[in-house]
Amino acid sequence: MTATNNGDTPSKQSLYEGSTQYLHWRFSSSALRSLRAAQNVKQVEYLRDSFERDQPGTSSTISFLSADEENILVQLYTGKVGQLCAHFRFPEEVEATAISYLKRFYLRNTVMDYHPKNVMLTTIFLAAKTSNHPIGIDLYVNNIPKTKASDVLDLEFLVAQSLRFEFTVWHAHRALWGIWLDIQDLPDFNEKATYDDYQAALTLVRSSRLTDAELIYTPSQIALSCFHATSRTLAEQWIDAKSLSNGGQNGALIRILEDIQQMIETESTPPDVELVRGIDKRLKHCTNPEKVKGSSAYLAKQADVEAEASRKRAKKAEEVRLAAERDPFAADSSSATPRGDMGGIPGIPKESQVNGLEPSHMD
Repeated sequence: MTATNNGDTPSKQSLYEGSTQYLHWRFSSSALRSLRAAQNVKQVEYLRDSFERDQPGTSSTISFLSADEENILVQLYTGKVGQLCAHFRFPEEVEATAISYLKRFYLRNTVMDYHPKNVMLTTIFLAAKTSNHPIGIDLYVNNIPKTKASDVLDLEFLVAQSLRFEFTVWHAHRALWGIWLDIQDLPDFNEKATYDDYQAALTLVRSSRLTDAELIYTPSQIALSCFHATSRTLAEQWIDAKSLSNGGQNGALIRILEDIQQMIETESTPPDVELVRGIDKRLKHCTNPEKVKGSSAYLAKQADVEAEASRKRAKKAEEVRLAAERDPFAADSSSATPRGDMGGIPGIPKESQVNGLEPSHMD
């Protein structure tokens, strides 16, 4: 696929620009805030109604989480993904993919419906599959305290559905590796010093996963920003070699890189433990009652689900019955052609005609 530049020379669209990540999972900072805020407001309104149906008069006493508080809780469990992946010795691809899945899930869902702990476990399990490093469910849950297979499997389809079944993720650490390979072709290349810069940049890339950077910037921008932070000279030499300065536009690119560095510096710190404890304590009181097993709201919801399933089964059975009645091959027996008599088919003589033929007529 090509795109034209001011109606002149056609330029090829990059593979990344044709990806689902570029098309569906990138936002401006303001759009990302608006999306989370709107989802939070909508969910709180729904939860108020759910609590009122479950226990009338209780919703006014509940302190629901804000969008920022939800994000803090998600950020905490984002930081735990790396610990768990290290325990299973998963490669970096699994860790980075699971973190992306976790962030994307909560752009379409809320922690007041689904606690981040089980969602985190599910995204790691799913990321191991999609990154070609699958692990058996029994082996997986047996190595995680207080975890059952159902904690993961019950959410797996929901997580996949929330991701729109778009499992491929373009990662900044892979873009950084490409930059590192390119830099080796620059003049006066010092392998040891430059490799140290690469390792320092990789540390920053890993820190960027705790921020919203991947939802706002491209993987190559994040990677270049991290290298620029560790070796400004090398990064700018690479920019010049790639002709990314674009005739005096180098300043605009540098500002983007510095914005990413600022985001990593200010947002990659794990949230305060006491703050998280307070949010998690409130979450126990504002979790959707329809998701709490044993509550009247949960039982009513399950009854509605079962009733709808029964209705669909009955409708399907009726469609099958009507289809059988309209079966074109189920003709009335009185009009059926006698067995062995093919006279009803043009060009084929009736059985009586064949039986009346003399042997001489068949020579």
